[in-house]
Amino acid sequence: MQGIEGKTALVTGASRGIGAATAVALAKAGAKHVIIHFNSYRQGAEEVLDRVRSCGATGELIQADLSEMPGIEHVVAAVREREIDILVNNAGSLVQRATLLEFTPELYDRVMTLNVKSAWMITQAVVPGMLRKGGGAIVNVSSIAARTGGGTGATVYAAAKAAISGMTKGLARELAPQGIRVNAVSPGTVQNYFHERFSTPEMLEKMRQNIPLGRLGTNEDIADVIVFLCSDAARYIVGQTIEVNGGWFMA
Repeated sequence: MQGIEGKTALVTGASRGIGAATAVALAKAGAKHVIIHFNSYRQGAEEVLDRVRSCGATGELIQADLSEMPGIEHVVAAVREREIDILVNNAGSLVQRATLLEFTPELYDRVMTLNVKSAWMITQAVVPGMLRKGGGAIVNVSSIAARTGGGTGATVYAAAKAAISGMTKGLARELAPQGIRVNAVSPGTVQNYFHERFSTPEMLEKMRQNIPLGRLGTNEDIADVIVFLCSDAARYIVGQTIEVNGGWFMA
């Protein structure tokens, strides 16, 4: 992908799943240096770092829990003075399924902090470096839940991902005149750790039956679209949330 070569990228939530696939895909596309953020799965992050290096890129790890302000502040401090060309705000989670009457204020804050506040504040920290370099690309990871409301117990997660889609448009309008393109991807159901944790095999099979392509997504399906949005091939795409779901939801 032209436009990736020689770039420095930061991918949050990159120890497994979509984030891991994206970090490796960026390295394969020619990124010079990939910063891999992770929270608790160090082994996975180290394996991703090895794969990034095997693609010819350099890399580094940053550990932080982005569901809490100290973790966000740690990442912000680590990247504030860096000149990062590509930012992928992938870190996020449903955290746990809980209905309206089960939801606690603490859980609400944790879901919103992890999925929305962390993306906002890390973007705020990275953009000055992009401005110094005269441009950059930011891709936020939303979810099909932002369009459908999510499944049972996922309402706040869905609301958080809808906020990501709205934030993408606002930041795109603000930053495009300064050479920074902001877009988002909205994955459908992807067969990865997220759904191993939060969905049953029966739920996944029901979802699969509703997908016109007849299969669940893969991490690579999403990562390839993210890399495309970071590349020169997407040079005139700004403020879009690209639905990547095998045809399950057609906007």
